[in-house]
Amino acid sequence: MLNQYKHILYIYVALPCEAKPLVDHFKLKKQVAVNPFAVYFNKYICLTVTGLGKSAMAAGVAYTQALFGSIKPEFIINLGVAGHRDFDVGALFLMTKITDADSQRSYYPSLVFPMPYLTASVLSVSKPVTDYYASTLFDMEASAFYETAIRFTSRELIFCLKVISDNQALTIENIKPKQVVDWVAKHLEVIEYLLNLALKQKAFSKESCNLILFEQLLNHYQFTLNERDQLKSLIDKWDVLTSYRYLEYDQITSTTAKSILQWLDGKISEVEYYL
Repeated sequence: MLNQYKHILYIYVALPCEAKPLVDHFKLKKQVAVNPFAVYFNKYICLTVTGLGKSAMAAGVAYTQALFGSIKPEFIINLGVAGHRDFDVGALFLMTKITDADSQRSYYPSLVFPMPYLTASVLSVSKPVTDYYASTLFDMEASAFYETAIRFTSRELIFCLKVISDNQALTIENIKPKQVVDWVAKHLEVIEYLLNLALKQKAFSKESCNLILFEQLLNHYQFTLNERDQLKSLIDKWDVLTSYRYLEYDQITSTTAKSILQWLDGKISEVEYYL
């Protein structure tokens, strides 16, 4: 059955050559019953090859998460190639800022876990870039990936990783698929690292008592559907930031659904300040 596993790591790539090292290393099996996209998985990892471009990436993420995802927060990863004016080909970078070239909207993944990797920003364009006009990475999927992934998990669990594939010395027209396979294969430890983090979070989640608080609050206060979703999202965020620390709720200071959301948002801000 397609849903026999409860995956904790969802990986999205645009190209088959980006997927091949992951499929081989983690022994992922292709799901022949899935037609719109090439989907591979094992017990913990689900990988989707979406195709090039923002529209394809958005569709691939939405389709896979709707079909296989759960209501619990999951790690969602975009791994792919990108160009840069000066960076060496084959180098790996973790994105801390993602900007869409068409809408000019920017997104900032929240890196609450220790990540021992170089960081950079990426600009997502609709067509390949060859003049490298800015000191940022260039790709064609990151913004659509993030815009879609944030609908399915907390931003603390979204990771965008880019391997440099082209620069002023080696332009995009000269890239060979075999080169991409080799570059990605050199950085498989980053996926191992994220898988271990996800497994630790899964272990912590079994000890969480904050879902009980979630149900108690719903029973005692009038939450709209939107406020209910906000409450669940904030509790998930608290769990991720604090490794499922118990939330001490003061009934005296919060008397309405809105005030509860404000209280919880304030508690999270205090944790983020001290990270």
